[in-house]
Amino acid sequence: MTASVVHVLIADDQAIVRQGLAVILGYEPDIAVAGFAVNGEEAVAMAAELKPDVVLMDLKMPTLNGIHATRRIAQQLPGVKVLVLTTYDGDEWLFDALRAGACGYLLKDSDGDAIVAAIRGAVADEVHLDPHVAGKVLREFNRALEESSAAPARSAPSSGAGEPLYETLSERELAVLQELAQGRSNQEIAATLFLAEGTVKNYVSTIMAKLHANDRTQAAVYALKRGLAKLE
Repeated sequence: MTASVVHVLIADDQAIVRQGLAVILGYEPDIAVAGFAVNGEEAVAMAAELKPDVVLMDLKMPTLNGIHATRRIAQQLPGVKVLVLTTYDGDEWLFDALRAGACGYLLKDSDGDAIVAAIRGAVADEVHLDPHVAGKVLREFNRALEESSAAPARSAPSSGAGEPLYETLSERELAVLQELAQGRSNQEIAATLFLAEGTVKNYVSTIMAKLHANDRTQAAVYALKRGLAKLE
C-alpha cells in the first residue's frame, strides 16, 4: 500500500449509498476504498481486519448502530478515524456520535468535495462538522462556557477530599489545548506555537491522558466546560 493513499472503509446499509460514495472517491488519486460494511458489527470487524485510515460511518444500521460501532472502533483502534455520514441531524445523534469518538459529522446531502475534504482532514486530525450541525455544537460549547464562568475558577476540578480528578496541565499543554479546542490540526498547532508536529502530537496524547479523554473532541469539550480553553 502506498503511504500517501488514504484508505477508507464505507459503512452503510444502503447499497446505492455505498456505490455512490465509491464512485465519488474513485475520482480521487489519493483516496482508495478499502472495503464496504453493511451494518455496525461488520464495520467493527472489517475495521479491525483492514485497518483503514478512515471509516465513513452511517448511524442507523441493523445489528449494531453507528454510535456503538464508532465507540468500539475508537476504543479498540485509536489510529482509525471515524467520520459520520448520516441523514440524521438531531441533537441526540450528533452529540452521542461525538462522545463516542467520531472525528466529524457530515450529512448525506453534503456534496462530494465536502466529503473528500473531510476525509483528508480526518487523517490530519482535523474536526469537520456539517454547517447544519456546527451551530448546535457551538451553542453547546457556549452554554458550557457560561456554566463554567458562573462557577468559582480553579485549575482543576477536585473531589470532596480535595483530590484532583485529572492531573494539572503545564503551561505549554494548556497552550496546545487552547489551539486544539479551536479544532486545529497538529500541523496548524505546530505552526502557531512554533513546535515540531511530532512534539505537538506527543502533547496532545499527554493532554488526553491527563483529562481522561478518549479523543480530541472530548478533550476540547471538557476543556471548554472547565474553562481551561476558550473559543476564539
